[in-house]
Amino acid sequence: MRVGYGSRKSLVKNIFNLKEQVAIITGGAGLLGEKHAETIAWAGGIPVLVDICINRARSIARQQAGAFGIPASAVEADITRPSQVRAMLKRVLDRYGRVDILINNAANNPKMESKSNGEWSRLENFSFEQWQADLDVGLTGAFLCSQVVGAEMAKRKKGVILNVASDLAVIAPDQRIYRKPGLSNSQQPAKPVSYSVVKTGLIGLTRYLATYWAEAGVRVNAISPGGVFNHQPDDFVKNLANLIPMGRMARRDEYQGAVLFLCSDASSYMTGQNLIVDGGRSCW
Repeated sequence: MRVGYGSRKSLVKNIFNLKEQVAIITGGAGLLGEKHAETIAWAGGIPVLVDICINRARSIARQQAGAFGIPASAVEADITRPSQVRAMLKRVLDRYGRVDILINNAANNPKMESKSNGEWSRLENFSFEQWQADLDVGLTGAFLCSQVVGAEMAKRKKGVILNVASDLAVIAPDQRIYRKPGLSNSQQPAKPVSYSVVKTGLIGLTRYLATYWAEAGVRVNAISPGGVFNHQPDDFVKNLANLIPMGRMARRDEYQGAVLFLCSDASSYMTGQNLIVDGGRSCW
């Protein structure tokens, strides 16, 4: 059967269409969380921004509701607490009657490039309390949300989970880019060990869930973004850009196409995979 040009245009448009699909986005008030929600709304879906910073999440939801004419909303929840995750899902189901997409985006990510002294961040000094807090939000939170929301999707025999990992899930952090002149080695900032462990753990969680729920119609993938430019100090930006073949950090909006691909039927035969979008950094 031959497909005409007009039909092909319609097909491409339809496979990226998220019309009326409800998407829960954890860390929805964060730097990329807002853009993930915008992507869902642009494609006709309904973003639900989940965050403990509820005022900012509500503000973003109102802006997107007005801009796209969709009933976006925000829900306050601590995703490290099972009872709050269950309550969050209930609120979403009570309002919308369904959930189609879960984006596990929440994470602790200290801005090492802006710290003057990094003694606390070095492996030898890294506190157990900070380690536990980072794992609780970035990994345990993703597990709990996947367990609760994913089970609801599995009942309906359809759904998508997207775990937001990092280029540091596939390569080690280059600690040289954080170094500060005039500090001894013991004072030099370091990307905390917890960040790499959390993001690498998300890849393992992705593979596990993808195979566990394959027969239930729930697809699970990950995306590993590189560093996003957010007005970091010039020396840090230059150091990091030198590690990237494209020679620059990402813009906030440069992951939206990949997120839409992974959340839509455009990736309908893809599960258990990690899509690396890092300007080529992991090639070197």
